[in-house]
Amino acid sequence: MGSEEQTILVTGGAGFIGSHTVVQLLKEGFRVHIIDNLDNSVIEAVERVKELVGPQLSKKLRFHLGDLRNKDDLEKLFSQSRFDAVIHFAGLKAVGESVAYPRRYFDNNLVGTINLYEIMAKYNCKKMVFSSSATVYGQPEKIPCVEDFQLVALNPYGRTKLFLEEIARDIQKAEPDWRIILLRYFNPVGAHESGKIGEDPKGIPNNLMPYIQQVAVGRLPELNVYGHDYPTKDGTAIRDYIHVMDLADGHIAALRKLFMTDNIGCKAYNLGTGQGSSVLEMVAAFEKASGKGKIRYRGDVQGSMEVGKH
Repeated sequence: MGSEEQTILVTGGAGFIGSHTVVQLLKEGFRVHIIDNLDNSVIEAVERVKELVGPQLSKKLRFHLGDLRNKDDLEKLFSQSRFDAVIHFAGLKAVGESVAYPRRYFDNNLVGTINLYEIMAKYNCKKMVFSSSATVYGQPEKIPCVEDFQLVALNPYGRTKLFLEEIARDIQKAEPDWRIILLRYFNPVGAHESGKIGEDPKGIPNNLMPYIQQVAVGRLPELNVYGHDYPTKDGTAIRDYIHVMDLADGHIAALRKLFMTDNIGCKAYNLGTGQGSSVLEMVAAFEKASGKGKIRYRGDVQGSMEVGKH
């Protein structure tokens, strides 16, 4: 079956990674439906996606305001359209917030996904690409992380991802006609080259890149850099950052693999670059790319300063 005939449901498709993936899906010829409750996203992102792909491809996109925790929303959606596969992004994703409000994370991430599996099974849609996370590895003893490392989540957010991976494995084992790919992301950054869509979370950002961006435009006064004595060349923490468009393409590769591989079962893949960048390297790269001048930051020992003057 060619991609132009395939209809993909993208949960959380108005969010950061979801919206970029929807752009690529449409450009690859898929029909796309989004379901999103707009809890941490905005409808404007969907309008921007339509702008980016143009009027012709926009006809292949449908948006549904709905919440996976509400079975009626899912029932209505699946009873009106037939889906060939689901890419499942919808979920809360802030580690610190999950520690403060674990019940909120269990309700949103677990209940919503369990409902989604129920309705997918009912309507015989048994192909899923699931948005997991490298947090399922906890603090690995060595890097780079590979897929067969021990799984140990260290916070409620990571545990929801780990629980959902286990649920996926159990469902697929019990019902072998399911095909599920679990994509474990490292640290998504960047934006579509047009600048029309990107990461703009509501409230104070939990991730480095949107925080730097908000300091650059004056929305926040300075960046707090936590940790100055890591065993790295500038003392700040190193992470594996992957560009969101590469991540979007990774989802499409996973989707195509689901359609082409009968016996894939439930399979996990890491999505990263395998190369780390430090906090200060990210700040310097942003300064260079944006032309916005120096980003003010406060180190937890050095006090307030600008990059390049320490």
